[in-house]
Amino acid sequence: LIFLFWFMLSGHTGTLLIALGMLSTLLSVYLAKRMNIIDHESYPFDLTVRLLRYFLYLGKEILISNVDVIKRILTLGPVDISPQVLTLPAVKKTDLSQMIYANSITLTPGTVTLELSNDKIIVHALSKKGAADLQTGEMARAVPDNVEMS
Repeated sequence: LIFLFWFMLSGHTGTLLIALGMLSTLLSVYLAKRMNIIDHESYPFDLTVRLLRYFLYLGKEILISNVDVIKRILTLGPVDISPQVLTLPAVKKTDLSQMIYANSITLTPGTVTLELSNDKIIVHALSKKGAADLQTGEMARAVPDNVEMS
């Protein structure tokens, strides 16, 4: 997988460069194994699919929120902005999942995570619509639950 990643980033197809890429990949794996930093548990590949699905979901939400904030900024006349602070339950099972959820809220334009604790997330929302969207819990459900730090 490391070699494929290197190959996709480099784009080189010359024999010498492919051989050097393989050699550097093998050397990296050997050194990591010798330093005992390779996790001996299997990697959950289903997590990769769920994270990819979540990143696509988050990208869509960021795009939608950007358009919403731009419309509010460029609106002539009275602007429909109703800033508010709300408290959401921290429903994720692991600390990393909670952090991903809180950071995803902050990455979405119009909302900012102010505080993250074990049982709640305090958020500032630019509009009632943004607050209502967060309160539906759709984003919280989209974050994979079994993400853990090794």
